[in-house]
Amino acid sequence: MDYSGYQLARVQVVDAVASVVINNPPINIFDLPLYGEMAKLAGELASDNDVRVVVLSSANPDFFIPHFDVGLILQIPQNSPAPSELNTFTKMCESFREMPKATIAVIEGRIGGGGSELALSCDMRFALRGKAVFNQPEVALGIIPGGSGTVRLSRLVGRSRALEVVLGCDDIDADTAEKWGWVNRTLDEGELWPFVQRMAQRIASFPPAAVREAKAAILRSDHNIHDELLQEAIGFNKLLADPQAQQAMRHFMARGGQTSEGEKRLGELAGELG
Repeated sequence: MDYSGYQLARVQVVDAVASVVINNPPINIFDLPLYGEMAKLAGELASDNDVRVVVLSSANPDFFIPHFDVGLILQIPQNSPAPSELNTFTKMCESFREMPKATIAVIEGRIGGGGSELALSCDMRFALRGKAVFNQPEVALGIIPGGSGTVRLSRLVGRSRALEVVLGCDDIDADTAEKWGWVNRTLDEGELWPFVQRMAQRIASFPPAAVREAKAAILRSDHNIHDELLQEAIGFNKLLADPQAQQAMRHFMARGGQTSEGEKRLGELAGELG
């Protein structure tokens, strides 16, 4: 399959491993163009018989994807009817979870919000020690993670730690993320990519039908996940009409949200919004 038409993601397939390098300057905000490309890419990778493993990473050493564009969230119509099906962003994330190939996220810089939800939807996550930082800032902005974050985090790290992350809106370092189960492993520079490449190549070398069936069997343990994702989306939509949420999101933008300087201190910035 030809992946040369993508503008915000560089895709290269070598030995059945698709390397997807996200590049949406200046900080890889999840805006509509990037979301559109990732949604399209998920469908194409899922159906490409030449791909057995997908590895997501960032061209920006400081940011994987910090979060979804708050300016766009402010434009979502308020008081809209409660959704009866998964929103398109959650469907995109689910595509990476459900595709019949192994999906791996490599996190070398900051990641949060919708970027975190994309990585949480992957089968595995590997982080760079001393550099990767994790955050779910939504509650500080008066909303909740609306693209699968509450559902996936609670499954990975447990109820109490998920509440610490989601309610605290603070930065979590890579070693803590590993200890909690947010990522599979945290590795030093010089070790991270050799490990990920070896893992991807091993999986890609195994019989694809066995990989496909093994992944499907493990995914069946995620009971009722679509129902829970829908309830999360309903809660997200309900909060959009809250005047305090509108004020908090505008305050976030005014104080440097979505700038490199502001995002590099996201945990501190979130604490200033209360």
